Amino acid sequence: MIFSSYRFIFLFFPVVFLGFQLLRRTGRPAWVKLWLVAASLVFYGVGQPDFFLVFLASILFNYGVMTAMDKAGRPWLRVLLLVAAIVENVGLLFYFKYTNFFLENINRFLGTEFPMLSVILPIGISFFTFQILAYTVTFFREECDRPSLLDYMVFVTFFPQLIVGPVVKQEELVPQIRARDFMKPDPVNICRGVELFSVGCAKKILLADPMIDFAAAFYGGDPWAASSPEVWVGVFCYVFAYYFDFSGYIDMARGLGHLFGFDLPLNFDSPYKARDFADFWRRWNMTISRFFYETIFANIFRFGDGFFKLILATLATFLVSGLWHGAGWHFIAWGAVNGALVCVANIRMLKERRPLPAWLGIALTFLIGAVIRVLFDSHGMTQALAIYRRMFDPGQLIHLGATLSDWGTFVGDHGPLCLLLVFSAVLCFAAPNSNRISEKTAFTARDAVFSGGLLALSLFFMTHVSQFLYFNF
Repeated sequence: MIFSSYRFIFLFFPVVFLGFQLLRRTGRPAWVKLWLVAASLVFYGVGQPDFFLVFLASILFNYGVMTAMDKAGRPWLRVLLLVAAIVENVGLLFYFKYTNFFLENINRFLGTEFPMLSVILPIGISFFTFQILAYTVTFFREECDRPSLLDYMVFVTFFPQLIVGPVVKQEELVPQIRARDFMKPDPVNICRGVELFSVGCAKKILLADPMIDFAAAFYGGDPWAASSPEVWVGVFCYVFAYYFDFSGYIDMARGLGHLFGFDLPLNFDSPYKARDFADFWRRWNMTISRFFYETIFANIFRFGDGFFKLILATLATFLVSGLWHGAGWHFIAWGAVNGALVCVANIRMLKERRPLPAWLGIALTFLIGAVIRVLFDSHGMTQALAIYRRMFDPGQLIHLGATLSDWGTFVGDHGPLCLLLVFSAVLCFAAPNSNRISEKTAFTARDAVFSGGLLALSLFFMTHVSQFLYFNF
């Protein structure tokens, strides 16, 4: 189920929120939690009915592992249980996400003919798998106690963050679930939630979706048949569309969290204002970056290790990140290039090199990131290389008059899209960060008009249900 849809806004959310408010009045937290779990399971079941039983079984299996760990008296048995949890979680992820990629490459390099499997990637599998696995590891290390089954179910299934994150750590949400604060209606939290949801919905519907339509058509076609303006605009449409699609989802998720009395962690912090690639990855999909840092980077590199270890840890982290984003060599290449650029940023910092001027660092990080993003958005290495050849074709300079004429024609034919790109750039580089809404302690009529206007505009242009781009991961 999509947040930015009539079914969610006018049916699912009102029913769930009304039930939540009524059960609050009973003063029984267990009833409220049961309602949230039931609503979240319905939310997931409607969106992914074929995987629902596997999803539920995985949750119960992992809770069973934690329960067995709690009762295990021998360290070796706890280790065995942790291995079982890792195998189950990583195994599910590998089967649904990487089996065909693995078989395809076996066939290519060994000349075999293993048939491809008919596997559909379950929505949100990476995000909730990482969240479950991180909790199990935290419990294994005896850094937290075992929650009740009901609290654990709320933690894993809470629908605002279930599909595309943020990937929440145990200490960020479980204490809120156990406390009774979410049982108390808070007008300020309601205002935060409404404003954040409205801003996120506008980002998705008014900004991201029109650019997604153009970019998807470009990447779905033949880059050799596209004009130079179509190539460049197609590339930058996805650059900005992913920004507003993902940040819009996170705003909506955090807004819904506030409406139900929970404060979800930041996951997006103006990444296009980053001054280098290390800074960029501290701002984009922050909770996933944190997960990879803690599970890969921190297990390879320790403070005081040399440059070799730093480079090895960084490249390993980004190669895994690239593969996580998609089962394809172009994703691996994208991860490797990002890892190399982060290495450059880290080495400059460790050697205490003078930082670039802020405007230059931001501009270079954005432009280089936009260019290497072609590897991410393409359907494969062949298409990515073709797009690069079209983007940097020397003929564009040799025949500059024809190129400028093509641009004039394109802008005339796609004026609204070009204005949208310019407006998107202004918002990314100059507008205030929407995260500040969560920090506000007072709201005015002006805020209400702003939120209502954005939501009304979004509803008016919500002509079709458009999935979030990160549903693919």
